[in-house]
Amino acid sequence: MRLTIRRRAGRRAALLAVGAMTAGLLLTAPQQATAGPPNLLSNPGFETAGPAGADMPSCWSKSGWGDNDFSFATVAEAHTGTKAMKVSLTRRVEGDRKALVTENSTCAPTVTPGKQYDLSAWYKSDTPDVSVTVFRRDTTAGWQYWTDLQNPPVSAAWARTEVRTPAVPPNTDKIAWGLSVYGVGTLTTDDYALEEVGAVPPQPACSGTAEECAKGKWEVIPAKNPVRSMHAVVLKNGKVLLIAGSGNDIAQFNAGTFTSAVYNPANGTFKTVPTPVDMFCAGHVQLADGRVLVMSGNKGYPSGDGRIGYQGLKDSYVFDPATETYTKTNDMNGGHWYPSATILGNGDVISFGGLKEDSTGNVTAEKFSAAQNKWLPMNEVNQTWSYWGLYPSMILMQDGRLFYSGSHTFGNGTPGTGASIYNYDANTITDVPGLRNKDQRDESASVLLPPAQDQRVLTIGGGNNETNPAANRITDIIDLKKPSPGYTAGPDLPQGLVDTGTGKRPQTGAEGKMYVSAVLLPDGKVLETGGALHDRADPVFEASFFDPTTNTYQPGLATDPIPRTYHSASFLMPDGRVMSVGDNPGNGTYNHNVSIYTPPYLFKGARPQITSVIDTQWVYGDTQRITVNRPIAKAELIRPAAVTHSSDPNQRFVDLPMTVNGNNIDLNVTSNPNLAPPGWYMLFAVDANGVPSLATWVHLGGPSALAATQEQPSAHEHSFADELGPAKQNPAKRDSVPVAPSVAGCDRHYGTVNVCVPTRFPAEVKETARARCDWLASHQYPKRLKVNGSDPLRLDPDRDGYAC
Repeated sequence: MRLTIRRRAGRRAALLAVGAMTAGLLLTAPQQATAGPPNLLSNPGFETAGPAGADMPSCWSKSGWGDNDFSFATVAEAHTGTKAMKVSLTRRVEGDRKALVTENSTCAPTVTPGKQYDLSAWYKSDTPDVSVTVFRRDTTAGWQYWTDLQNPPVSAAWARTEVRTPAVPPNTDKIAWGLSVYGVGTLTTDDYALEEVGAVPPQPACSGTAEECAKGKWEVIPAKNPVRSMHAVVLKNGKVLLIAGSGNDIAQFNAGTFTSAVYNPANGTFKTVPTPVDMFCAGHVQLADGRVLVMSGNKGYPSGDGRIGYQGLKDSYVFDPATETYTKTNDMNGGHWYPSATILGNGDVISFGGLKEDSTGNVTAEKFSAAQNKWLPMNEVNQTWSYWGLYPSMILMQDGRLFYSGSHTFGNGTPGTGASIYNYDANTITDVPGLRNKDQRDESASVLLPPAQDQRVLTIGGGNNETNPAANRITDIIDLKKPSPGYTAGPDLPQGLVDTGTGKRPQTGAEGKMYVSAVLLPDGKVLETGGALHDRADPVFEASFFDPTTNTYQPGLATDPIPRTYHSASFLMPDGRVMSVGDNPGNGTYNHNVSIYTPPYLFKGARPQITSVIDTQWVYGDTQRITVNRPIAKAELIRPAAVTHSSDPNQRFVDLPMTVNGNNIDLNVTSNPNLAPPGWYMLFAVDANGVPSLATWVHLGGPSALAATQEQPSAHEHSFADELGPAKQNPAKRDSVPVAPSVAGCDRHYGTVNVCVPTRFPAEVKETARARCDWLASHQYPKRLKVNGSDPLRLDPDRDGYAC
């Protein structure tokens, strides 16, 4: 028998499993809530009336928003004492109503940053649309929404709901909370409590060297990556799919030699896998069942003189982790070399951008239907006829819209501000402001910061493949919960050492990096690592942690000893370590070494253990019980990586609010599939020192009704990006847009197609044949590069048909 409470089987339905094994999950023996320590709330049972003329008990306020009919009443049907609070909604178009702890210095309890608090209340409700909603007072910005923690199930009798907050963010001195009702029905509550979690975490004991405990440790494993991988996907069984296709090697393409490999971290081995077409620079995403959808790829390399660019395939395949084989789907409507791939809340996949079969820019949206297991005909997909560049970063928002972050591999942004919100249902695109240096975002990275519920996106670095300036160190952050979201400046990227071909030197001035990897970690931080100063050259050796709670970088981490520039990837493994593969500089070489990073949290003593997971098949709105061997501070789901070219728009970290009863932890699963699209996730339990457990794989899904885009992001979020400026006018129907063959920053007049002589050399290189040839030599380009046709860079002064 499974120990689980199914909170919802649909938007307006709930099932409460009650039995010997579930009786203790949310229903406990009656207890009297008392004012004063340990309960930090004043008037927790509504017994004290408000001042003369007030229509609410002392320290309680009416709260809520939206278009609904409601009533508040202090009633005698109490859990204890003589009073309780009843809130009813008789009509609802939008919004919620709740009794909220009054947000003032007298009534709102004082809290300590970094501490956690247990919130509990007794309630009766006839609607599943109830949430525990928490606000916090920022010492600078004042009162603001913090988080929704739980959706208590329907209960005709008095039931107790309890949930633990995350660690209180910095600069927070008070919190207020209440139970929100946001569906037609009645909610009665009584005996609230807020108690500080008293356990003091043990001081971490360093199990490595002092440097390892502060900076982590990189090691290069003995086994070499057998393929020139361009793509990396962490599979639902913990193995890693590495896709090369032709591996940016025209000789392999001409021979029809296309490769993939599966890495097994359990024994450190690689297995090569037959690969049907050239998946070099394809798109990929994990479907709800754990298979990997791989779309497009390379139909043809550029011509020797550069007049014809790369050409995209229409082909699409599904990789099955169980059989480790590819199976063909139907074709896409057009070629998409470098397409985006974003899974939606209903399990469908949407794809934009890339190059068509004729090397022009593809302006059509493509949609893969999960229900039909096929790409839909173009006339069944909404079209804006917009060009999004190559590998545009399209991140699913909590209401089902898509956020184009402004990051891409090639393309230098879209017209306007460089970032925008795309509403598929309305078929509109609306620009959002604030992204700095929008035309120097080639090979930048964007990531939905932990937790996904906060709806904040970070962009990191980037450059311009065509003009080839030094990569920047700019980071920008956007909060999509705001009514009119816009990017604000984040802290500059830390600097490290750069190898410009004559040895490593410290970075200076505004030097940053492109091709940066950004990896979500179980402790809630983001590891940024790898990258280069210029297009396909000059690797940067630097790594740091970005902390979303403080918006700061922790610089000076251990650095990967292997350069990681173009066609590299870094990604989280189920054991909490990070794996890095690939490096394909402009001279056409490829680095087959594989690096593993052990973060500092794995040198802080023994890990917590998830000793049991009652159910690995999770449904939206569930409460799921796990057991752990010792106290933990948080638990989360992390979607496994599917990364290429600094891009993984589906990467996300979803917080799981906890109800703690000793070593039994009840996890509250989001009811919004747009926050956590269906599929397999890594479940981590993390202690107060940030030390994660080994991941347990769980599958998140649910009835199709749950997967529909929800009209309201959550119980209270009523200003979520709803005051955007006017939408842009969509272009008229068109076949494509022209894209210059130089979009990748390579001058094809020299050498073979997989050698990238820069169209523009770095600014410090003089515009002479000697200076340019010296630069090529210092970066280990082939000594004799054949000149294909004309010599625009004047690299063949003796006109013998060979550069330098």
